[in-house]
Amino acid sequence: MTEIDESTGIWRTIREAPTPVKALLVGVFVNKLGWFLQVFLVLFLTTSKGFTPVQAGTALGVYGAGSVIGLIIGGSLSDRVGPRAAVMISMFGMAGFVLAIAYVPSYAAIVVVVALAGAVGQFYRPASAALLTELTPKNRQVMIFAVYRLAMNLGTTAAPLIGAALVAVSWNLLFIGEAAAALAYAAVAIVALPKREKPAAAETSAEEVAAEPKGSYLAVLRDHKYVLFLICMFLNAAIYMQYLAVLPLHMNADGFSTWWYSAMVALNGFIVITCELLVTKYVQHKAARTIAMTGFVLLGGGLAFYALPGGLAIFVIGTLLWTLAEIIAGPTMFAYPGMAARKPLLGRYVGSAHAMFGLGSALGPFLGVWVWNSVGTQVWLWCGVLGAVGLVLAYFGMAPAPEPIDETTPVLEGGQHA
Repeated sequence: MTEIDESTGIWRTIREAPTPVKALLVGVFVNKLGWFLQVFLVLFLTTSKGFTPVQAGTALGVYGAGSVIGLIIGGSLSDRVGPRAAVMISMFGMAGFVLAIAYVPSYAAIVVVVALAGAVGQFYRPASAALLTELTPKNRQVMIFAVYRLAMNLGTTAAPLIGAALVAVSWNLLFIGEAAAALAYAAVAIVALPKREKPAAAETSAEEVAAEPKGSYLAVLRDHKYVLFLICMFLNAAIYMQYLAVLPLHMNADGFSTWWYSAMVALNGFIVITCELLVTKYVQHKAARTIAMTGFVLLGGGLAFYALPGGLAIFVIGTLLWTLAEIIAGPTMFAYPGMAARKPLLGRYVGSAHAMFGLGSALGPFLGVWVWNSVGTQVWLWCGVLGAVGLVLAYFGMAPAPEPIDETTPVLEGGQHA
């Protein structure tokens, strides 16, 4: 039986985390409690503004595209001005743009503001992840990212209920509520997050300056192993999103009501919220590559399981399998960019990973529905094939670096690049 390192336990990790880390966890939870725009945008534009469903869907797509761009910009911004400033810029900007959506007069103006809200509102994510990486000991990084994911999931789960209550009073109150949540996170950043320290010129040798990676995403792309990991993130998201895109179509075609589909989604959410930290306690010190490969086996296999005949039991078992993939591999996959990054490019490494996951989340539903309309349930077999591709990419892209590892560094750090 594997001995558990108590120094990386759940409560000890939280209790001994630096104050800025605790502030980030609280800040992102509060911010996600006000995560209303993406959930209610289509309803707002159709019921309150009188636009067509096509126009509303287009605006939502523009929001998603803006979010991907914002993740890329956010990584660069974090490297240039520091995580604290990036979070503040993101939250103040988001508050302003969200409020503007309720008052701009035309559809074209709404689309522009929605795009800006989607972009600016994502600046904080690479910055927050970079700061978690910088301030957390290496042997606790996977656990702290699991806690971070829990804070996001709890806030995201509660947000639609809060938003529905606000909409019952006024649509304007919904936007005021999201702006208030963003300002609350900005206040946390001002009070609790550390300012960026600029080293004195005398402390940095000419050789060190020359050796530093230059401030460009091209420097990230020259890390060829990391590029393979970025493709892994894209595939992971594209496959994962089929539970929102194709699964309801499949269950409906098999004669199951919307209630049964909702039960599958609720089953996933319940297991992730209640079990991810406990599972992370056991897997956090395994090699990152091993955990990612295990995740792809369970994710691709779980979705491919839906292709089997057998009724409701098949849907339940398949959902349990890919949910297990999420709770085993999720924290490691999102902690890995900080392990692989060269410090001057930490924000860009993190931002590129989040952007690829966001791109997969945006394109995955469209591609999945297209394949479903073409070949029906065989779409799940293609998910299995893509899971196998992700496994191979993880094997080569997250291979341990050749240089020796310090004895105090956990096995998980084996995935770190030079």
